[in-house]
This record gives sequence, C-alpha cells and structure tokens, in this order.
Amino acid sequence: MFPRVTAVLVVQHGGDRLRDTLGALRSQTRQPDDLAVVLMDADDATRRLVEGLRPSHVVSLGAPQPFGAAVAAVERTLAEPDDDRSALWLLTEDAAPAPTALEALVAALENARTAAIAAPKLVEWDDPKRIVRFGRSVTRGGRSLPIVDGELDQGQHDDLSDILGADPVGMLVRHAVWRRLDGFDPALPVVDDGLDLGMRARLAGHRVIAVPSASMRFADTGVAGPGSEPGGRAARHRARVARTAWLHRRLSDAPAALVPLHWLALLPIALLRSLRHLLVKTPGSIPGEFAAAIEVMVTPQRVLRSRRAIADVKAVKWSALAPLRIRPDEVRVRRQQAAEARRQRARGRVDDLQFLQTGGGWVLLAAVALSVILFAPLLASGGISGGGLLPLSDDLASLWRNAAAGWRDIGGGFVGAADPFAGVLAVLGSASFWDPTAALLGLWLLAIPLSGLGGWFAASRLTERASLRVLGGLAWAVAPPLLDALAAGRPAAVLVHVLLPWLAVLMFAAGTSWAAAAAASLAFAAIVACAPILAPALVLAWLVALPLSGRAAVRLVGIPLPALALGLPLIVQQVGRGASFSLLADPGLPHGGGEPDVAQIALGQANGTWGRWEDALGGLVAEIVPPPIVLAVLLAPLALAAIAVVASRRLRGGLLALALAAAGFATAVGATLVHVAFSGERAVPVWAGAGISVMWLGLLAAAILALSTLRRGAAVAATVVVVLGIVAVAPTIAAIALGRTAVGPAPERTLPAFVEAEAASDPRVGTLRMEPTADGGIRATIERGSGATLDEQSTLASTQRDLTGTTESIATLAGNLASRSGYDATAAVEEFGLSFVLVGAADADDTAAVAVEQRARAALDGNPQVIPIGETDFGPIWRFVDADPAAPGARIPDAGPVAGWIVTGQLVVIGAALLLSIPTGGGREPDRRPPSVRRRRRQRAASPPAADDATKPSADGSDEPARPDDEDGGERRADEA
Repeated sequence: MFPRVTAVLVVQHGGDRLRDTLGALRSQTRQPDDLAVVLMDADDATRRLVEGLRPSHVVSLGAPQPFGAAVAAVERTLAEPDDDRSALWLLTEDAAPAPTALEALVAALENARTAAIAAPKLVEWDDPKRIVRFGRSVTRGGRSLPIVDGELDQGQHDDLSDILGADPVGMLVRHAVWRRLDGFDPALPVVDDGLDLGMRARLAGHRVIAVPSASMRFADTGVAGPGSEPGGRAARHRARVARTAWLHRRLSDAPAALVPLHWLALLPIALLRSLRHLLVKTPGSIPGEFAAAIEVMVTPQRVLRSRRAIADVKAVKWSALAPLRIRPDEVRVRRQQAAEARRQRARGRVDDLQFLQTGGGWVLLAAVALSVILFAPLLASGGISGGGLLPLSDDLASLWRNAAAGWRDIGGGFVGAADPFAGVLAVLGSASFWDPTAALLGLWLLAIPLSGLGGWFAASRLTERASLRVLGGLAWAVAPPLLDALAAGRPAAVLVHVLLPWLAVLMFAAGTSWAAAAAASLAFAAIVACAPILAPALVLAWLVALPLSGRAAVRLVGIPLPALALGLPLIVQQVGRGASFSLLADPGLPHGGGEPDVAQIALGQANGTWGRWEDALGGLVAEIVPPPIVLAVLLAPLALAAIAVVASRRLRGGLLALALAAAGFATAVGATLVHVAFSGERAVPVWAGAGISVMWLGLLAAAILALSTLRRGAAVAATVVVVLGIVAVAPTIAAIALGRTAVGPAPERTLPAFVEAEAASDPRVGTLRMEPTADGGIRATIERGSGATLDEQSTLASTQRDLTGTTESIATLAGNLASRSGYDATAAVEEFGLSFVLVGAADADDTAAVAVEQRARAALDGNPQVIPIGETDFGPIWRFVDADPAAPGARIPDAGPVAGWIVTGQLVVIGAALLLSIPTGGGREPDRRPPSVRRRRRQRAASPPAADDATKPSADGSDEPARPDDEDGGERRADEA
C-alpha cells in the first residue's frame, strides 16, 4: 500500500455537485490520507461543506484560476514527499469517484513500479453507463484526441493499459514525479495539460497507465478543461483554446532546427484552415484560428519555458512515444464514423418536403408545358433577340473580362467599374460555355418552370397543404411581371423574378444553416445586380429580419456583403461624378417601354397596359367592360385573401408579408419617377416590374398564410385564386404564343457578313454604325468585332448626361462623314481603330430619317477616304482607306493595377460566400429555437395520427392526414423561421 495519498480537490461553484463529490470521497473503500482543498471565490455555504470533511490544507483564491494553477497553489503548501510512493489524487468538485476508484488507482500504481500516473475512466454524471473520455493521445500531426470519447461502456476498453496521457481529472500522480516534472505546464491552462504531463513523464522514463476499473462521474462544467457548455460561443471558445494548445505543443515538441519554420508557418496555416472552415460551414471558428496563431507567435517565452522543462527531464528519445500515437488508419475510421453520424442526423429530419405528394410535380409539369407552348418557335431558331436582348460575347474570356473593372468597350471606350449584372451574365453564359448566347435562350425556356418551382418551395415554408403549395407555384409561374419581362425582352427582370422566391426559401433556412445564409447572400447579390432599384427594399427587409432572428442573426448579418463587394466600385464612381441616383438605373441595354401609372402597378402591370385586355378579341372585351375593371375583378380574390390574413391567427407572418408587398408597391411606383438612363436622346424610366415582383411575392405569401388557417374550403379558395389569376394574364400569354411581342428568334448575325468575316481574324475590328433617327439626326456608335453584346453594356455610359470628349469626337466624325465636307477622318480612324462605316436603313414612313439616310449615302459615296463595299441586310457599308488593324484605338488599353486590386477583393468576398454555400452533407446544425417550440415539433413528429384520422382527407381536399385544430398545430413555419 502507498504510505500516503493526498487528495487535491479544486472547488469553484459549489452546490449539489460538490455535495455528491464530497459524499463520494467519504464512501471510498481506500480513504485518502490527507485532503487539500482549493477554494476559488467560495461563499460561506461552500466553505461549510468543505470543512465538514476536515481538510488538512485549505487555500483560498480570490478569483477562478486554471486547474493547473489551482493545484500548484495548494501543492506548494504540502511537505516534501518522503519517497517515490507518495501520490497526489487530482479531483474537481464536478468529479465524483466510484467507491472503489482510489483503491483501483493505488493498486495499479503499486503493481506497476515504472508507472508514474494512473488515469481513471470518466463517465457521464447522469448516465454512468456512457464514457465521457478515457485516455488521450495524439495523431502524427500532433492533434490531441481522446482514445475513448462518448461511447456506451460495454467493457470493450477494459484491456486498455499504456497510454500517452489523459484528462487531468482523477489522475493519481506520484508526488515525487510531480515535483520533478514541475506540475502542469502553465502555457496549457485549459486543454492538453494532462496530455502534456503524461508525455513529459514518458520522456522521463516513466509509464502512464489507464485503469478501467476506476470510474468517476464527471459533469465537465469547466473547472478542469474547457467544459461542455452548449451554444455556439462556447464551442468556438473550446475550438480556439484547443488550437492554441496544439500550436504551442507543436513548437514545444519540434526539433530545435524546425521551430523557426513552424513559427513562420503559423499564419499561412491559419489562412488555409480558415478556408477549410468555410467549406465545412464553421466560419465562427475562423477568428479563433488567427487568435490562436497570433497568441502563440507573440508569446515565445512560453515556448522556451516548455522546451526547457522537457529538456530537463528527458531521458528517452521521442521515438519511444511513437507506438502510443493514434495511427492514421484509426484517424480515418474515426472521420468516416463521424461523417456517417452526421448523415444519420441529416436523414432524421421530420419536416420532409414531400415534393411529389403535395403537388410539386404537377406544378413543374404545368410550367414546362406552358413554356414549351409559348417559346416553341425559339427552339428551332437556336437564339433569341428583341427588346432589351443582345447576344453575349462569343468566348468566356471576353465574358468574364467584361464582368471585371477595367476597359469598357462602349461609347468609344473608357476605363470604369463593371455593372454587377455583367457578373451575373458571365455566370449565366458559362453554363453554356460552348455558346454563351445560348444561355439567354435557355433562360427564356426555363424561366417559367424555375419560377414555378421557386414559388412552390417558398410556399412549402409557409404551409403543409398541397393545394396552397400548388397555389404558390402556379401563381408565381404566371405572375404578370414575369410575363411582361419575357414579352419585353428584359433578361435582368426575368432573373429577378426567378430568384426572389429562392431568396425567400434560403432566408427561411439561413437561421440554422451557414450554407443557406451564404447562398442567400449570393442570391441577394444577384437580385440587386439585376435590379438595383430593389436594393432599398431588400436592405430594409434584411434589417427587419435581423432582430426577428434572435441568436440566428449572426448568420444573417453578412448577407449584403457580396452585393456590396460587387457594387462598391460602381458606387464610388457614380457618386464621385455626382450621379448617385444613376445607381438605380437598370443594367443592360437601355430599353424604353410603356410606363405604368399607379393603378396599373396596383394591378400588377409593368408595361403601361391593362394586361393587354384593351386589345383582347380585337378590342371586343374593352367595348363591353373597361379593362381596369376586368383586371380588378380577376385579381380581387388574391387581394382579398391577402388582406384577410390580418384576421387570422397567423397575424405576425401575415403582417410581414403585407409589409413586403407594400415595399414592393412603393418601389415600383418610385421606379416610374426615376429617369436616369438614356437611349439616344430619350430618357428611359427604371423598369417597375422588379418592384411588382416583390409586391406579388408579398401578396401571395399573405394569401397562403390566411388560407392555411381555414379548416374547410382552402382548396376551393386556392383554385379560384389560381384560375382567375391565369385568366387575368391570358391576353399576355396569347400575345407571346402568337409572336406579337418584341421578342422573337435571333437573326443570323447583327452586322454584315463582310464584317463578321473580318472579325473572325480580328476580334477588335471597329465599325462606325450610323442610324438615322426620326428627328432628322444620326445616332452614331462604335461596335467591335461581330457587334454589340449585352455583357459589355454599362450604366456608366447609359446614364452619362453630358457628352464626353470621346463621344464628341465620335459625333464630329459621324456628322462630317454624313455630310459633304473637307473633313480629314484619318486621325479619328486611327484614334478609334475603325475599319468600316455602316449606315442603317431608315423607316420608309419616316421622311426625315429617309432624307438623312440619302444624304449620308451621297456624302460617303463621294468621300475619297472610304471605299464602298455594297448593300447588305443592315444597310450600305464602306471601308476606310486608312484602316489599320494595329492602330492604337483597336487595342484594349491597360486598366492599371487598381482594377486588379478591385477584382481581387471581389473574388475574395464572392469566393468566401461560394465556398460557404457549398453543402457538405453535415446534417442539421443545432436547433436554437425556444425549447417549447422544439418540444411541440418533436411531439407532433413522434405521435402518429389516430386510426380514424389516418385516411381522413384534410379540409382542403388534399391527401394529407388531418391535423388537430389548435393554435400550435401544423402551420407554424413562417412564424418560427
């Protein structure tokens, strides 16, 4: 038997756990000879509890200290050990040993003369059949891992003997060895203190053994170790202190020659690990990575002290520790098991979407059928044009170059920021990399199906009823702003309508998923890039969502960052030239159209008509009933259902939906008042359809929430809303199907074949295009290669109110070429790198334009500086005599280093969001909703429907089980999200 065992008890909180621990000490079959207690900021009740055991030594500390420091404080008051057989038993108030624990530990050390440390099995406080931790070792890379962690105790580890280290709680350490090793390393105050002590004992020639028969209930409240407190902040703290300990041990244990290299690699490794945290959706650990690296870098004295402590006791080589390290194959197995556990948690979801069972398949099928009917002629043509459509650049390099800050090939060319919409087009065009322009045709073909899917998924977050999900999908797929955008050839507006419901779906999930939050930030950025006019409404919705999300707001706070990163260069440039309102201009080709009034906006019309009802059946309908009344009657059920939400039990979600609708309406009305872009001399208003899409989304959400509270008749009401909504857009659907809109099959080329052939060998060939206008003027533009493209358009050019030096030079050149004069065009041709001049055909009914065309033809035919080539489908074309493909104007100027830094910053932000948005299959994150809400959801998932209700149809006629009629049943998704 040992001559003396001193139990060292560290007390921090007191309370019931301390009572249990003191009771466990009294019941030991082998009583400790002495009891030394450390009281940290203890109250009188705690002192009385401890004094009941009559400790031999008591040390009071005014503030909580790390476990190692507390043990050292009381150990210094103990007498020098008489021999190597005296021992210290390290305990905490939250560690209650089994009655035979000390006896088993003492017997283990007595029988193993070379052993210096004996470690018990730590089991859960409330469930002693489950092991908390048992033993500790390291991987080849130095990462600390428990040998046994969170397993059910079935005796499978009873043969565990020699180990590298262990948790400090419950350790029995020979007192003389403790003095020789100088106790725990102060540089490891929280994590790996027991592991480091065991490793130094091993290097000193001693053994560390595990004692499976000695068990100890352990609550892990943080007296020793980082604790197991739930919550994201606590988890991040544990990750940071663990990483700090790992890096410190790496520098302490490495060969002296490698320490400088390890020190220099700390920050680069922190950066690489931060990228990994983005991939595995733990961005909250990124600050801890850098904090740990910096803390270790700026405290070299700690490393030097630890290395000296190792050198003072080292008696064997480091290779003696190798057999006790965790093997790589075992690490791989552990990773596989952890991944499988995450997948099991992911498969354990109870809120299955039931896509096919609740009408999602029918919505998709109907949307695809409608899209094929409307755009069948485009399938054969292989392209699309008209309205605000232009081709995309032929190659991905040009597509992505136009998406970056730098040279803009429009209006004679200038260096400036790219519209964020150009980045959206680059992504879209990359989807059909073999022919980027084909992506626009794909967008038109998929817009209605994707909108239907988005509407269905958004509705699935609000209700479980099949009829209402179908309502959301179909009503969004045939929404007036989408059909108007498709008819007018507005790709940005089409993308906005497609993305809005997906943004809503992602925002619902963002509260519990970093991946969803990152994806929502990308959708947010894409929508703002396509419709800057929506930025105020979306930012307002984001600001409202932050306080409503509670603790989940940490995930939502960064949602606007990608949009800001993309738009900041343009914001700086527009504000710098005093054109702040120009930031609201629609990107892409400036394209005018009908300007709606307030009443038309309220009825969902963006093109300045009454849903084309004034032309329906040759105007017959308009003669019988005024079109505004027709539209109002057809859309009244949707409006009434939306307003009715204020009288339902889902008032909170309904008010938010109506507020969203109001914000969309205000945005649409405000858009009609903003005229910042120009097409020639004509001011172009901002498209109101984007705001109407937001309004439509809010109305649909409110209507679905209201109808979801009906016990009976919800399916009938949803059918009425959908059918009348489809009838309301029937004239627009007919116009698109009959080809009576601005959009149609794309022409074979946009410039004459002669220019196309030249562009094949010289992509920068310049063509001066002169278009006669109705007011007797000429609109002159310079087009490169095979013609203007959509991705090279810039709001910096379309919102420019005054002529620049470049545009004045182009106007001067065009005016002199279109008139008989002695103007020498050589300098201008060289400046702009021009090869051809093309005069567009004028409208035969416009006498002023025809006169301008004839005058320009005559002037160019008599101009010796150009050579006529001939007539084309686009008008007559001439070639400049002094054309030089290598002229300075034909080359792309260097944008300078600033553009490169801008692009780098944007790529970092977007890349981080993209990495974070990639799903990892890691299962659900912790449910941080209030316990009452979680309990209700679990109870509903666990309790099957009654036998009589299992086959009973629901009140709306869908085939889902009937739900109880109570305030907390069924329809809570919008309020809980």
